[in-house]
Amino acid sequence: MLAHHVLFWLKADTTAQQKIEFKGGLESLQDIESIKTLHIGTPAAIDRAVVDTTYSFSLTVFFEDMAGHDVYQVHPLHLAFLDQFKVLFDKVVIYDAD
Repeated sequence: MLAHHVLFWLKADTTAQQKIEFKGGLESLQDIESIKTLHIGTPAAIDRAVVDTTYSFSLTVFFEDMAGHDVYQVHPLHLAFLDQFKVLFDKVVIYDAD
């Protein structure tokens, strides 16, 4: 099992409509056949010094193995998401764990 966790910080001037469209773009990724589980979230209301709540959206995806991850990276839906929404990113951090 491989976990792919992506944190997105959207630009400060991102509109509410753009955020809705961005979430829809993330949701479109669930149609990639190598994804076993996909979760989209926003920062939880947790007030602890060790919890980072500065990001805009979180995407957590689980794959069976690295081969599934590799399919995802070049999949047309993933590439289309990047092409459409990368203009909204201020920062992206990715954590992969097996």
